[in-house]
Amino acid sequence: MSKSQRLFDLMQILRRHRYPVAGSKLAEEAGVSLRTLYRDIAELQALGARIDGERGLGYVLQPGFLLPPLMFSEQEIQALALGAQWVSRQTDEEFAFAAREALVKIGAVLPAELQHKLHDNAFHVARRPKRAEAVDLGTVRRAMQDQHKLSIVYRDPKGEKTTRVIWPIAVAFFDSRRIIAGWCEMRNDFRSFRADRIEKVRVKPERYPGRRRDLVKQWRIQVGAERRPSTE
Repeated sequence: MSKSQRLFDLMQILRRHRYPVAGSKLAEEAGVSLRTLYRDIAELQALGARIDGERGLGYVLQPGFLLPPLMFSEQEIQALALGAQWVSRQTDEEFAFAAREALVKIGAVLPAELQHKLHDNAFHVARRPKRAEAVDLGTVRRAMQDQHKLSIVYRDPKGEKTTRVIWPIAVAFFDSRRIIAGWCEMRNDFRSFRADRIEKVRVKPERYPGRRRDLVKQWRIQVGAERRPSTE
């Protein structure tokens, strides 16, 4: 393994750990001796990486430092292409365009002999059937980003309609269904709403309190306890 690849791998390992980790554990994960690890950490620090810690106490990487990008492996290219294919065929047009643009940028830095891996037809993601839905996922994503409440008209399995105010926190994909997770003010609890049952949606000017990522954690704990999301 080249020295540059070894340093890159060590950075990736450090990024996976949010708290200080012992040098012996880092060396084991990197597949190098403890002496080599100390030398590599010192070199990364000299390059500008904010790695806090010292021998015997552990190390943690502070955010804000990037090594120059190294070339993707063939498997990494295939994984990126497959993920982009899924996004372009299973989500909305805005995300589909972003996925295609990302592949163009990746292709621009790949050598000629690896270009074909971006279009490897060994993997296939079926296109999601076209369905008329009142909710635009782009609108939902922007509401989540800005933490704006949504007013929705929702139809339950029995066909009864209710107007809800929800705090959108996540979009989930289950098989061919799109699920919008959020806090429902009417139920005073987390609920998961099927996008195909939303008949109207309007972004409200007021923002919901707290941090969205904290609400997502609470929702995931609830979903995990219930084994499946509770859809209305």
